[in-house]
Amino acid sequence: MKAKLQEQDFKNAAKALNCEVAAIKAVAEVESRSDGFLPTDEPVILFERHIFSKLTKGIFDKSHPNISNPTSGGYGTVSQQHKRLQTAVALDRNAALMSASWGKFQIMGFNFTLAGYNSLQQFVTAMYSSEAEHLSAFVQYIKNTFLDDELRDKRWTDFARKYNGPLYYKNKYDTKLAAAYKKYKN
Repeated sequence: MKAKLQEQDFKNAAKALNCEVAAIKAVAEVESRSDGFLPTDEPVILFERHIFSKLTKGIFDKSHPNISNPTSGGYGTVSQQHKRLQTAVALDRNAALMSASWGKFQIMGFNFTLAGYNSLQQFVTAMYSSEAEHLSAFVQYIKNTFLDDELRDKRWTDFARKYNGPLYYKNKYDTKLAAAYKKYKN
């Protein structure tokens, strides 16, 4: 089993972002709903078929509609994600790795530079190594996308829109973040 984040890890991240520990814990809970790793020691991922379709210009949409599709959805269970990713990797490795959200904070692979990594492979390797790397990537991503003020001020709607995209409201990310923050604040 991979080491879990400790309270001091959250405190260090909160200090780096000048925000509350409860805010970071809220994001972790809403994004991964669990640990950063599966029982198999693989990082929690979500393969986004619509991103894969976009990155590959739809060339696999007809042959592999469950892996490449201009419409989001069709995710399946958490346990199916790595199999879906492996299928996509066999078609186009870089596009596949960039089309998954990774780890405890579900950072999209295409954001590897914003998460502080020099290459996609370096990012993926880090996501397989530890929850501490997941947190480090999150801190760098938040700094590089200037989301620290939304997190600090607990502007959950603004944070959710920028972190999850303009359709954040469909999954009520802002409401879930506010509720999780309240839980950890107490």
